[in-house]
Amino acid sequence: MSITVTTAPVRDTAVALPPQYPITLTINGVEKHLEVAPWTSILDLLREYLDLTGTKKGCDHGQCGTCTILLNGTRINSCLTLAVMQDGSEITTIEGLAQGDELHPLQAAFIEHDAFQCGYCTPGQLCSAVGLIKEGKAKTADDIRELMSGNICRCGAYIGIVAAVEEVMHQQQVQAPTYAI
Repeated sequence: MSITVTTAPVRDTAVALPPQYPITLTINGVEKHLEVAPWTSILDLLREYLDLTGTKKGCDHGQCGTCTILLNGTRINSCLTLAVMQDGSEITTIEGLAQGDELHPLQAAFIEHDAFQCGYCTPGQLCSAVGLIKEGKAKTADDIRELMSGNICRCGAYIGIVAAVEEVMHQQQVQAPTYAI
């Protein structure tokens, strides 16, 4: 059996490019002037256009928390937020938590409490924990579990995660916070 494939002649027609919108974002302390398509999520902007791959893509539906970042100091799922909606905003990703070689206290506590196994969810867990502590609503381990429930760890490292967050939360209650974010 023979199959014949015919193709249509190539035409000299211009392909319309998607519209691009200028936005300015401060990402991990650095101001960025960007042009993005209106459907570009913050997650895709970070990973695909700015090469900030610490923020992970999990479900891409806002259900796992793997893509959690801080937007103007508040934790959000970056997969659900369009970049054009956040013009002028400040974003902190996992890459922006440490101060040079000095780990953020939560990063150090995650290591100390073995609060990760495969590490895929860790950037989102850390950004969410930073936001959680900043919110000041958690008072107990049960509060931490409830308020971090939007961040799923498929490896089940929740005991270490809660212990790490609880330690840093209590440290900051005992002493005046000296670490910004």
